[in-house]
Amino acid sequence: MHLPSFSPRLARATVLVLVSLSVATAASAMSLRELRGLEKSGKQGIFYANYYLVGAMEGAIEAQAQAVRNGATPTICLNGRRLEPRMAKSLYDTELKRNADVYEADMSAQLVMLNALSTVYPC
Repeated sequence: MHLPSFSPRLARATVLVLVSLSVATAASAMSLRELRGLEKSGKQGIFYANYYLVGAMEGAIEAQAQAVRNGATPTICLNGRRLEPRMAKSLYDTELKRNADVYEADMSAQLVMLNALSTVYPC
């Protein structure tokens, strides 16, 4: 069987793409400082920040559901209540105000969202 030979240039490009993908998947969560910066950046920054919070909210709910399926004790219980995307920003802001002395600028926005959901929808 004859394997195709790759040029050194193509091999390097392939390695670069694979490394880039692995770095992108290992990226850390957005910090509170970064989210505030995003909100203040440009005309649409607030919209991007809100989309990010909706994703963080949905991700927290899905991660919780997966953990429960694997046998973990639930910490977020919606009990049939709907969780709307428009609720993400207010949940986040309320948690930050309620526990302003707990969160530092370098902590993740996802942590705030997870704590907000656990507080508002306890089990």
